[in-house]
Amino acid sequence: MQWISSFVIASLTAGFILTGCDSKPPATGPTPPPTPPQPAEDPLATRLGFFASMSGAQASFGNDAINGARLALDQINAAGGVLGHPVKLIVKDTQSRIDETSIAVNQLITEDKVAALIGEIATDRSLVAAPIAQAKGVPMITPGSTNEKVTATGDYIFRVCFTDAFQAAVMAKFARSLDAVKAAILFDPSNPYSSGLAESFKKDFLAGRGTIVAEEFYRAGDKDFATQLNSIKARMPEIVFLPSYYGESALIIRQARQAGLDVPFLGTDGWDSPEFLKVGGEAVNNCYFSCHFAAESESPEVRDFVEAYTAKHGTPPPPLAALAYDAVSLAVDGLKRSGTTEGAPFRDALAATKDFPGVTGKISLDQDRNPTKPGIVIRVEDGKFTYLETVEAPQRVEMVPPAAQAAPAPQVEATVQPAN
Repeated sequence: MQWISSFVIASLTAGFILTGCDSKPPATGPTPPPTPPQPAEDPLATRLGFFASMSGAQASFGNDAINGARLALDQINAAGGVLGHPVKLIVKDTQSRIDETSIAVNQLITEDKVAALIGEIATDRSLVAAPIAQAKGVPMITPGSTNEKVTATGDYIFRVCFTDAFQAAVMAKFARSLDAVKAAILFDPSNPYSSGLAESFKKDFLAGRGTIVAEEFYRAGDKDFATQLNSIKARMPEIVFLPSYYGESALIIRQARQAGLDVPFLGTDGWDSPEFLKVGGEAVNNCYFSCHFAAESESPEVRDFVEAYTAKHGTPPPPLAALAYDAVSLAVDGLKRSGTTEGAPFRDALAATKDFPGVTGKISLDQDRNPTKPGIVIRVEDGKFTYLETVEAPQRVEMVPPAAQAAPAPQVEATVQPAN
């Protein structure tokens, strides 16, 4: 066998001599240019903590919001940052969960040392975050949590969205424009967003001499609503008020149409997601909800924002992108006016906000750190959200049934501006 081994070695050696010495490297394309070094992070950058649901049941909300927040950050840093340094956004995903929210907020405050918190979108998670921020003395600005209890937590808690009382009043007023005096309400009593809106709407609707003909309940995670919908149908309402998030609302309305309940459903900002249209399909046509932002506005701030957002993402901005954009912009404006990241003077500057030119409207904060600003009514038709009208901030709504329309009209604080 030795002669075989010698033959193999000789063959391999010859092959190396014939090919190895003259071998050339395989043909390749042009050598790419070296990657330019990334600029070192400014150790004095102002840190803002952003926390929202970018996965889980309300992932659509959080992902819309982070797009708006990052656009604001890009523009702020392009203009020189704040207090002589860039602004850094540190992002945490709450996974649409209360327990993850408390973990994220504590990490942002104690580990990341943020100057302010931007979040959450959902009321139940903001109600968990707000006491932590208040106890630590870190200002928190929620883009989208509308329940009054959020800012009532303490003087470090702010919002750029309107409140539940406001949007419930808007929709009670709008129900009257549909000549509806008999309403049903379907809501989740375990969810503070849903139950708070239901309570406010009922109060305003009854104050205007409307009638609540049915109140039905469901729980988060329910999939079959036939019992509640059949009960509502039997009471013959003219509208159904459904304050809930987009996934549940779309499913409920689909089942309502299958049950023959064809009256308009009225909702709130929790409907405002493309997923509502995907799940609801044609069933959600001729439904209406309150909203924070209309890309159709002609204000210079809105036009510039819509142009910049569309150029970056290829689609017009959804309302939560606009709200998060305003929340980040307001935080930086407060830092500029306070001249410091220290909690108390920063908080005081935010509390003194007047006529801030937000893309969701001019923002002035009241004594409870809630904005006075208009609301929008959106109609769902042909698979799209369509701007219908702008409603100036009402504190209460009074409605007159058709039989009493000949009487002198009551004093109404809400002013409705119909679409042109």
